[in-house]
Amino acid sequence: MAALQSFLYFATLVAILIPVSAQLTPDFYDKVCPQALPIIRKITKQAIRREPRMGASLLRMHFHDCFVNGCDGSVLLDDTANFTGEKTALPNLNSLRGFEVVDQIKSAINQACSANVVSCADILAVAARDSVNLLGGPAYKVLLGRRDSRTASQNDANTNLPPPFFNFSQLLSNFQSHGLNLKDLVVLSAGHTIGRARCTTFRDRIYNDTNINYKFAASLKYSCPRTGGDNNTNPFDSTTARFDAQYFRDLLAKKGLLHSDQELFKGDGSGSDPLVKYYGYINPDRFLTDFSASMVKMGNMKPLTGTNGEIRMNCRKVNN
Repeated sequence: MAALQSFLYFATLVAILIPVSAQLTPDFYDKVCPQALPIIRKITKQAIRREPRMGASLLRMHFHDCFVNGCDGSVLLDDTANFTGEKTALPNLNSLRGFEVVDQIKSAINQACSANVVSCADILAVAARDSVNLLGGPAYKVLLGRRDSRTASQNDANTNLPPPFFNFSQLLSNFQSHGLNLKDLVVLSAGHTIGRARCTTFRDRIYNDTNINYKFAASLKYSCPRTGGDNNTNPFDSTTARFDAQYFRDLLAKKGLLHSDQELFKGDGSGSDPLVKYYGYINPDRFLTDFSASMVKMGNMKPLTGTNGEIRMNCRKVNN
């Protein structure tokens, strides 16, 4: 365990000390639009008060944006005559939510700042952080200065986003392809400590998996029958409206909702089992610290900066 703690400390220190992109900075809008971050927090807070699940939806949207060609706001683009975007990709179709909240934030910022200076990609990154914090999680600093993509790809979303049926080796390979490591996989997956999932994403698990608590599976079958009820939802963990380490404790009890969740804990000491035990019971507070570092790391995957991309006036479409 001492070796594990040393690894976690070193990995976090590296993530903090080595900037992924020197062009991104936490004070990017301090002079050009100081109202931007307070507006994002205010509207995000209002949205979560109306519906606590919205916090999880905004966090998921940022994740789904970054995993497809970098954190560039491409997930927000509607389809056009020139491309079919990410909204209709299988991992997003009828499940990605919160677009209207982003629209509201963008409109309010443009009005308050009397200019179009804050990117949609940065709005997603900050709204994700605020959602986590407002639901009890850490308040990490977001590096800013991303610009927005002028295109989106349904095919890239289908290829790059890990589906809920992936096994451990597939999940790790997917994360590593994005420059992330085992620790990042475990703590970012634990973003599932908030939010809910549709029956279609966990039906196969509750009827076919063996690495599942019997009573837990039986309870889920009431809302997720073998046929029908595809859009019925269940919480990811037993404290779904609070950002905490309960996700790991549920995995230890074989109560992971998705197959991909439970793949993080097999119970045989392999793979990420030691990390799940560590965050679940030995040092839950460390999860919050390491989640912050991994979110900053993920948020800086291949950002568009400088003269690349644009700052969209409307997050749903490219500028004329």
